[in-house]
Amino acid sequence: MKLSKFSTILLGGLLLLGALPLAQAEDKKVDPSGTYIWTMPGRNGGADRTNTLVLKLDGEKLTGKVSSPGRDGAVNSTEIADGKLAGSEVSFTVVRAFNGNTMTNKYTGTVSAEAIKGKFLFTRNGDEQSRDWEAKLQK
Repeated sequence: MKLSKFSTILLGGLLLLGALPLAQAEDKKVDPSGTYIWTMPGRNGGADRTNTLVLKLDGEKLTGKVSSPGRDGAVNSTEIADGKLAGSEVSFTVVRAFNGNTMTNKYTGTVSAEAIKGKFLFTRNGDEQSRDWEAKLQK
């Protein structure tokens, strides 16, 4: 089947217009900067623990801190380490020290307009474990 010159130009124009929104969508970079909140069940049946995550994207570097409830109403605030953003995927590490011990949580997740949803890894009694987490963006 042979296309006329007009049909070829029209078809090429339609293909170009169809690809334009895709190119614009790829240009939009995800920015996870903001304040996020999530709740975890308390230890040994205790009250739920509400955590706050503040993230800031500076170029390719992801920085921030996690705050969580401590003993006697104190708030523990810890800087994140190794923060990264790859497409819509974030990852970072939180290292906490207490009583001469350290505990490392490795967080990964997918950023959407409303939340970050993913998993975090930690070691308990020598076994690596993971849990789901979903932090909602505060507006």
